[in-house]
Amino acid sequence: MRTIDEIEARKAEITAELEKPEADLDALEAEVRALNTEAEEIRKNAAAEAEKRRKIAEAAEPVTVIETREMEETKMTLMEIRKSTEYVNAWADYIKSGDDREVRKLLSENAPENGTIPVPVILQERIETAWENNEILNRVTRTDIRGNLKVPFELTADDAVVHAEGGAEVTEEGLTFGMVELKPESIKKWVSFSDEVADLKGQAFLDYIYDEITYRQMKKTADLLVDDVVNAPAANSANAIGVPAVAEAPSVTAVPTAAANLSEDATGLVVVMNRLTEVEFLKAAALGNFSIDPFAGLPRVYTSHLKAYSAASSGETYAIVGDLRGLQVNYPAGRDIEIKYDDLTKKKEDLIEVLGRQFAGHGVTKLGRLAKIIKA
Repeated sequence: MRTIDEIEARKAEITAELEKPEADLDALEAEVRALNTEAEEIRKNAAAEAEKRRKIAEAAEPVTVIETREMEETKMTLMEIRKSTEYVNAWADYIKSGDDREVRKLLSENAPENGTIPVPVILQERIETAWENNEILNRVTRTDIRGNLKVPFELTADDAVVHAEGGAEVTEEGLTFGMVELKPESIKKWVSFSDEVADLKGQAFLDYIYDEITYRQMKKTADLLVDDVVNAPAANSANAIGVPAVAEAPSVTAVPTAAANLSEDATGLVVVMNRLTEVEFLKAAALGNFSIDPFAGLPRVYTSHLKAYSAASSGETYAIVGDLRGLQVNYPAGRDIEIKYDDLTKKKEDLIEVLGRQFAGHGVTKLGRLAKIIKA
């Protein structure tokens, strides 16, 4: 095989031959192409050989051993673990199979055997967002106190008196307290999904399941709080706070009359009702030719759990007026939603069932904050 120098010399000769009239141009062109191909092959072989020599030389270099102190292993915090993709994927598999070994392996000492396994951070945030998006729940009082929560309230109290200088000693104030007890109960909601949902992996699976479960769970909790007001007695007792009732049809005076039954501590008032009931209020104002807001400027919060005025029977509540902070939800075991996964019960229908469960106590816990409007 020729060298690069020999190839270049021959190419120079060809350049000179091109000046001769008898030169065979086709033959010279073919030879130049062949020379260029040969030169390129030589360069590639030379480069490969040089790389091979470099690797051999590198492998032959003596190894320098540097002594270092053993570095302390960096451990992830529990929050970092719960945010990781690995934990989210392991949690999704745990929900489907009930096998928590992989989740506990990731948690290590943060989740001792038989201890509570925390949900991934993204799911905790999803639950909080669902709570905030519910117009009833985001206005009520929320606590996380273990066990049965007992909330005292002032049942009766003497008025303060004026003590004139030199006058007789005033008597001690007479106070009688009542006590509302929020007993935790299991709030559950079943939701069925197609088999295709079970095929989703990791975050996609959890997003699909929790979007529906959290919505349904929060709606159920809000409905229970509405029931607490509807079923509350009219007067206070030793173990219950009364909610006064106003018997009026939708009109420009119904809401203000209900609000007039509230204490000065009631602030941020709203009107809770079915959307169809709102139409009845507006219709009453229009028919009476009143240029008055029948809701007295109060925000409206809608719930289909209250019957529309037209569908309610005599004595049934069709609207609630007041400060929803007078309602309270207590989560003795935390606010996470426990998920139970069942892919067997409806397997013939190609459906899986998912149960969302929260442990919570709820009720009316503040005096003078709420009133209800009932159908006359």
